[in-house]
Amino acid sequence: MSTSNPIHETVREHYAERIKSSASCCADNCCSPENNLYPIDLLTTVPTDIASTSYGCGDPITLASLKPGQTVLDLGSGAGLDCLLAAQKVGETGRVIGVDMTPEMIERAQVNAKRVNATNVEFRQGYLEELPVDSNTVDVIISNCVINLSPDKAKVFTEAFRVLAPGGKLAVSDIVTDGPLPEPIKISLSAWAGCVAGAVEADDYIGMMQSVGFTDISVKPVFFDKETVDAALADMGDELDLSSISRDDVYKAVFSAKITAYKPA
Repeated sequence: MSTSNPIHETVREHYAERIKSSASCCADNCCSPENNLYPIDLLTTVPTDIASTSYGCGDPITLASLKPGQTVLDLGSGAGLDCLLAAQKVGETGRVIGVDMTPEMIERAQVNAKRVNATNVEFRQGYLEELPVDSNTVDVIISNCVINLSPDKAKVFTEAFRVLAPGGKLAVSDIVTDGPLPEPIKISLSAWAGCVAGAVEADDYIGMMQSVGFTDISVKPVFFDKETVDAALADMGDELDLSSISRDDVYKAVFSAKITAYKPA
């Protein structure tokens, strides 16, 4: 892999610790499937402990409308939940590739795949800004609350466009904003690892996708409740002076979104 920067290192350490301690991505399991991110009947297809190990903010599987025989790439595959769910949708004739930069996540994902005998899934260590995937080979890209963690989102979209086959679909759940975040959050590395500081305005997000060639872009917001935002802020540690932050500004600004786009045929 190419040389990482401080944001990569902070995020990697954050999620390595999460998987070791079986914690969610933020306080009080705010990102776990227990918060109804996925349809219940979808989660019951995998063991309970695998279903409960999620670090996402949505359900890219339903959003992707996967079909048998497709090749799927998961950007930031974590412990493998979305890959395993996708593998069921694409079937034996399909293929799923998960890419993650955290070795501990790759190891857990490989163990989980073996447990459920998912032979059509593989996991590769790498950065989203430099995907270890051949060009024009992927039918659908999914991702769950990970692109916002990248320090170079434009490069992530460039790479996503490169590996998608013509006519391919991007279907991701991610954190974006409507308006600027308070400056203390924007400069906080722990806030970045917690999926908040790295979020960009929805219009900028769309602009980056358009600039690399994506078309038919759709961004549908799913706003968080105040308790979820409070939990995320509380998990940011002593580094962040919460007394200097208007909670209302954060409540209004930060939201999860269902995002789809296509590479022209």
